[in-house]
Amino acid sequence: MENFVYEYPTKVYFGKGAAGQHLPGILAAYGPNVLLAYGSGSIKKNGVYEEITGILKAAGKTVTEFTGIMSNPTFAKVREGAKLAREHKIDLILAVGGGSVVDCCKIVCAQAVTDEDLWDLEMVRHKAPTITPIPLGAVVTASGTGAEMNGGAVITNEDAKIKGGMFAAAPRFAILDPEYTMSLPRMQVLSGAFDTLSHAMETYFGRSDRDNVSDEVALAVMHSTVTNMRALLQDIDDYTARSNLMWTSAMAENGILKVGRVTDFECHQMEHQLGAYTDCNHGQGLAVLHPAYYRHIVKDAPEKFARLGRAVFGVEGAEAAVDALARILLPKIQAFFESEEGQREFAEWKAQQEKDKVKQG
Repeated sequence: MENFVYEYPTKVYFGKGAAGQHLPGILAAYGPNVLLAYGSGSIKKNGVYEEITGILKAAGKTVTEFTGIMSNPTFAKVREGAKLAREHKIDLILAVGGGSVVDCCKIVCAQAVTDEDLWDLEMVRHKAPTITPIPLGAVVTASGTGAEMNGGAVITNEDAKIKGGMFAAAPRFAILDPEYTMSLPRMQVLSGAFDTLSHAMETYFGRSDRDNVSDEVALAVMHSTVTNMRALLQDIDDYTARSNLMWTSAMAENGILKVGRVTDFECHQMEHQLGAYTDCNHGQGLAVLHPAYYRHIVKDAPEKFARLGRAVFGVEGAEAAVDALARILLPKIQAFFESEEGQREFAEWKAQQEKDKVKQG
């Protein structure tokens, strides 16, 4: 194991009714002004908006809304949120949504308290911010990214055509209620689950010694993710599968899999740039890249691929592990994406993306 210091900043409240049970008490610790951040407005259709705003109102909070956060959040959107936070003297930012909303708000929390441009600081001069950000909380409605579990954020600079990782504020608390994910389109659920699988796989294939605990946990997370993805392909409304995927998403990105090892997230880095130019769905981009990339590197780590094949897919041999990824799991997901229902859901998602862009001007 490599040397490491591990500290976990986010308190997690998991399960049905978690917001109603815990959020009122949480809010008592923060000032009166709350920035409520969300995306295209789907939370107004599934009842989450009404529930959260009701809790905020009952807690006596003054709410400012920061809306229209897109699926690949831009630094221009970060600046917009930071301006709102400064103008309204925000005491707490509450991000309600998936990874894109949470990621955007992480950087807003820091950009709001400094006049220094954080993109220039982090992405051009490669320096870390040293400011104390506005406190951040997350209410997760779409799992897969694990964004609620750390301080990293993926932000797109449209002018520079760069999509990359920035670091600022980790959420102080996260509400994880699997029921909040039940209204998501199947495309989004399965894409998010593949993102989780990718996080664990790419960490697993990082540099490490033999038989280390991080690998053991990563293999367990991957096995559970694949098992529950298969369950959802049979019944997309399976609550148990949704709840397991919500927690594997969190486990893959809470730092546990990364301690004591070196990793560079190869496929994620490639997909980020693909996304910068095409605005493609992140999980689907990863699903396309992984099998192709792994066919190139399987010869360099046959033992690790073979172990993954046995533990996650129940197959033997290094090549079989790649084939299992490409030929056992992905075709079932692809079949859904290409079905009439999948195409309709994808078209609806893309139409909403275009509406969001128009709103942003």
